Amino acid sequence: MSESRLTSLTVESPPPSRTIAVRVREGKSEAGAPGLFWLGGFKSDMTGTKAAALDVWAEQQGRAYVRFDYSGHGESGGDFTDGTIGSWLADSLAVYTAFCKGPQVLVGSSMGGWLALLLARALRKRKDAAPQNTSLAGMVLIAPAVDFTEELMWKAFPDAIKREIEQNGFWLRPSEYSESPYPITRKLIEEGRDHLMLGGLIETGCPVHILQGVQDPDVPWRHAQELVSRFSRDDVVLTLIKDGDHRLSRPEDIERLLAAVAEF
Repeated sequence: MSESRLTSLTVESPPPSRTIAVRVREGKSEAGAPGLFWLGGFKSDMTGTKAAALDVWAEQQGRAYVRFDYSGHGESGGDFTDGTIGSWLADSLAVYTAFCKGPQVLVGSSMGGWLALLLARALRKRKDAAPQNTSLAGMVLIAPAVDFTEELMWKAFPDAIKREIEQNGFWLRPSEYSESPYPITRKLIEEGRDHLMLGGLIETGCPVHILQGVQDPDVPWRHAQELVSRFSRDDVVLTLIKDGDHRLSRPEDIERLLAAVAEF
């Protein structure tokens, strides 16, 4: 297997400035299929099981593939506690603009599902962008954690945790995915309210396939149902996996992911 090219991109806005690590796999021109753009989850990185499996598949299919780490994640610079939904969206838009050419399929996992929808909205609003940088061929969302800072965190937190966040500026949340707890900052919660999507209609301008585990403890499957109800015009397919968890990283889950991507 050939290695994808590791490069970087400096993002200045919103401050502070940070260096974003990006891995780029060039597609074969004769393949003629849309490129793939990976958006990872909260506190995950671009070397995870699903992102790596997609890279292997992209090479086999001759598809272009771009993946990256948000600031404060993985190989990228910056402090995780400085991160917000808005800053990670800015990272995503900057990487997409710099490295993607032609139609793309956005593949977003967990928080990356929310950011994929926000990215699609940002691309639709851009008036000065070249057409080849705004065209979306499709979207695959894996356990999309849309509005998670409000719906799945803040509203679910007991009063004691809310007070700790308000008074101290953060709360250390234990995680079953890491030995170290995750800092949930007041800035993350408050800034996230500027990007909420479930209160209105959503339009991406492309077909969407959602993969959701029914046994997901982090993003309940009914959250995915609520998301589907918000799409106004897009063709949306929701696949519920009865024994699926949040990660959806088992071999059979990877097969479902690759089959969903191959639809586009």
